[in-house]
Amino acid sequence: MNNIQIMSKMPWQDKPENCNDVMWRYSENPIIDRYAIPTSNSIFNSAVVPFKDGFAGVFRCDNKAVQMNIFAGFSKDGINWDIEHEPIVFQEGNTEMIESAYKYDPRVVFIEDRYWITWCNGYHGPTIGIGYTFDFKEFFQCENAFLPFNRNGVLFPKKINGKYAMLSRPSDNGHTPFGDIYISYSPDMKYWGEHRCVMKAANFEDSAWQCTKIGAGPIPILTNEGWLMLYHGVINTCNGFRYAMGAALLDENEPDKVKYRTQPYLLGPAVNYEQNGDVPNVVFPCAALHDEKEDKLAVYYGAADTVVAMAFGKLSEVVAFTKNNSL
Repeated sequence: MNNIQIMSKMPWQDKPENCNDVMWRYSENPIIDRYAIPTSNSIFNSAVVPFKDGFAGVFRCDNKAVQMNIFAGFSKDGINWDIEHEPIVFQEGNTEMIESAYKYDPRVVFIEDRYWITWCNGYHGPTIGIGYTFDFKEFFQCENAFLPFNRNGVLFPKKINGKYAMLSRPSDNGHTPFGDIYISYSPDMKYWGEHRCVMKAANFEDSAWQCTKIGAGPIPILTNEGWLMLYHGVINTCNGFRYAMGAALLDENEPDKVKYRTQPYLLGPAVNYEQNGDVPNVVFPCAALHDEKEDKLAVYYGAADTVVAMAFGKLSEVVAFTKNNSL
């Protein structure tokens, strides 16, 4: 299987001997090609979770008209995926209003008894759509979390102080030239409030790779040092936006408090499939698998808004790097 090992059910590949970085790319990247289903122009910025004896996922597949939608997919090993050829069709969940002009950049998390999906939902502009499934066959759509405009809705994997919690990034209706990370709370996954600022884009002089905007990535991971939040940061260069991945540690009980935050990025666009594609120079993490006992972390990220790739790291080393290289 191309030197990939399955340890404790999650995909893994050891660090190459010549690699000095905290995280390293899977040697067989990209794992999902842009034409993996017949209608697709690109498949990227997608979410993965353990499911039954393997994995399930929700994938952003833009078709050849560049209409954006989300599709279910399944895998035995987390590397080789079978993606449905038709997009997810939602039924009414806690609302009759399931209008949607587009869906993209999903995240998925299991909370209590079901898998919750969040995505950027088109409702008079981008906002955060919410839905759920028990089996990745039937899907139910709920009320949008926020007014337009918003992106990068990321749920925590458990309630915090008795409430559901979600990170998001208020934005505008276009290619937003700004963006900070906020947190909001809900008693019921329908009504959201108690909005608090978590983290702002960095000053150019301090950490330029994340000076234009930032947004939460995969579902946060609870560690001994607090919530590990992987995120994307953006700099606006003379050739356009450049997206890279960093990490922060948030307080376990008050996650609007940032304990540490990486000054250098963990992974930036540096190889062909990240630097060349529909949108060049993009590393955009949307999902992560981890095994605390094995000390392993596997991150799924969209590369150049075109394909899906993977990177690996030791969970303890990513936490230590975040603490020791904090902004």
